[in-house]
Amino acid sequence: MGDNHQQTIKTHNTVVAILSIAGVGAILESATQGWEFWMPPVIIAGVVGAWWMHVTQKGSARFREDFYLIFSMFIAFFHGVHKSSFFDLYVVAALLMAVAALVKRIDFMRLIIIEFMVLVLTQIVMARRDKFVFDSMTISRVLLHVISMVCLYIVLKTIVEKILESNSAVDKLENTIRSNDHDMEDFLVNLSHELRTPINVINGLTDLILKRERKEDIQTIKNAGLRISHQIEDIQDYSEIQRQNVIIENERYMITSLLNDVLIGYNTMRSETDLDFVVDLDPEVPAVMKGDMKKIHKIISHLLDNAFKFTRKGGACLKITAYKKDYGVNLIIEVSDTGVGMSQKDLSRITKGIYQADKKRDRSTGGIGLGLSVVLGLVRSMDGFVKIESQKNLGTTVRISIFQEVIDPSPCMSINTSSFINVVIYNWQHRYEVPGLGLMYKNMSENLARGLRHNLFYSNNIDEFKKLIARGDITHAFVGDVEYEHDRDFFENELDRNIVLAITAEENYEAKRDTRAIVIRKPLYGLSIVQVLNGTTSGNVVSFEENLEKPALEGVLALVVDD
Repeated sequence: MGDNHQQTIKTHNTVVAILSIAGVGAILESATQGWEFWMPPVIIAGVVGAWWMHVTQKGSARFREDFYLIFSMFIAFFHGVHKSSFFDLYVVAALLMAVAALVKRIDFMRLIIIEFMVLVLTQIVMARRDKFVFDSMTISRVLLHVISMVCLYIVLKTIVEKILESNSAVDKLENTIRSNDHDMEDFLVNLSHELRTPINVINGLTDLILKRERKEDIQTIKNAGLRISHQIEDIQDYSEIQRQNVIIENERYMITSLLNDVLIGYNTMRSETDLDFVVDLDPEVPAVMKGDMKKIHKIISHLLDNAFKFTRKGGACLKITAYKKDYGVNLIIEVSDTGVGMSQKDLSRITKGIYQADKKRDRSTGGIGLGLSVVLGLVRSMDGFVKIESQKNLGTTVRISIFQEVIDPSPCMSINTSSFINVVIYNWQHRYEVPGLGLMYKNMSENLARGLRHNLFYSNNIDEFKKLIARGDITHAFVGDVEYEHDRDFFENELDRNIVLAITAEENYEAKRDTRAIVIRKPLYGLSIVQVLNGTTSGNVVSFEENLEKPALEGVLALVVDD
């Protein structure tokens, strides 16, 4: 529909431009030939009116076309009733006929050829009245013009009829496709609804079994059930988006709670691979906002799902920031990866619906190709914006901006001490196989330090680290597990005991019982780091799961009904 409107505007641009040129030509000839003095102002007014209607899109497209063509015929008639225009009639009428054909108006093409014949007869009558002698050359020229005009009318009429027939066939085909799409959407909605109940039963039963005993085969069944549940939700979301029936539910939520929910799902996925997961949350993001938390969670989940799915080496980074505005904040959600990336051709296809870059049946990425389509639809339903940047074999970055109302403007993370904090990070740069991954960790650390307003220093080797420690003002040291194990004696026995030592490590890393260090489990998350900086850790191991509080509802009976 939008494409047809744009095409109509382009066509009307041409029509109004030709009308303006014809009007200027008529005014100039009227001035040089001494024709009626009152006509130029009328022509000027008509041309101005045509441009005004075109620019403001006044009335319907057909109404504007009627005005353009009627006024053009008026100019042609004014020009044609003067004696000096006898042999110019064909040129003017042919141009006018072409304009009518351009807007596919066969009715006006008939009127134009009638006007042409009337003007030819009028010129002949005036010539006979002035006793003009029609020799054989003049008669042949007049006949040639008349025959040519009739032939031009027949040719243009045939072409326009073919175009109209073709357009009608295309419209019928589009209506059929639209009807089939609607039927397919109904089928998918009904199918997903019928599948949801048995899948929920399977997921519930596997949860009950896993609470009693941990079995790998039961866990596999549960994971498969959850995967199907998510795909069913994708189908439902996609159907709602296609029907423009997305309902936005605004509710209060804490950004840290939202991220904890995301991390619960993706910590399991990340632990099954060698990929790193970095969570870069700006401490200045408001603690409590109002928006559709469920849809934001779904957007982040889809973006992370794609990031992990199409990344073989390195990892993915979830970055969340907020820009203050008079109406609240623009919440910026950015997911970057070091994966396979996309070509420009792939990027241009994403916004057109279901699409997967890897369509081979033996692909290991899985999915049904709805992820980014659902993301685009949900963001647009919230009046947000999406920007995708990608380079083949270098990775992809998807940046989303969504307006959110601010309930509690206080920072979502803060340091509860007035004492100065100087942090040193010790990591070997060569330990990262993909350079982009090291940059993700570096950016996260710098953004956190900037938001928390503490000093940050880097060291790439043990000698640099010792020089920084020798300053005497370092309060916290964060080192990687590999770096710690390489110089364990130094960290345990020589490092100043007043310095808080933290190790960033994988889930399966086991530190010695007598270690002085605090182990921060990956994925690396600002809230875990803030716990270390504030000294509020409950033990020697810190992870995002410590921030979760499960309510104890003793004596509560719950009835769960699936519709």
